[in-house]
Amino acid sequence: MAMDGPRSEDRACDYLRAQGYRLLARNWRVSRGEIDIIAREGETLVFVEVKARSGKGFGGPEAAVHPAKQRRLIEAARAFIAETACELPMRFDVVAVEGDSIRLHQDAFQVEA
Repeated sequence: MAMDGPRSEDRACDYLRAQGYRLLARNWRVSRGEIDIIAREGETLVFVEVKARSGKGFGGPEAAVHPAKQRRLIEAARAFIAETACELPMRFDVVAVEGDSIRLHQDAFQVEA
């Protein structure tokens, strides 16, 4: 079962800040999709998907970032880069919020050429 999205995203933002990320945008939307959090970690632009579940059913929060969701995130990230002309290296992270637990998966998936 999904948890409250905004509360989970707030927790994810706090967690990422504590890990040294600098948050640039939240809930950035384009016709191709939405990116929950856009941040910088050092010289890397990071697109973060936040997934939350209250229990362990359905494979946990990470299972919700399936290939179709990854493609939508990649398309949205490309739109952000085109709009901002950002030239930093980028990666995709996933923050899984499950009950009181928060797990950060850096470089959770890659853009294939």
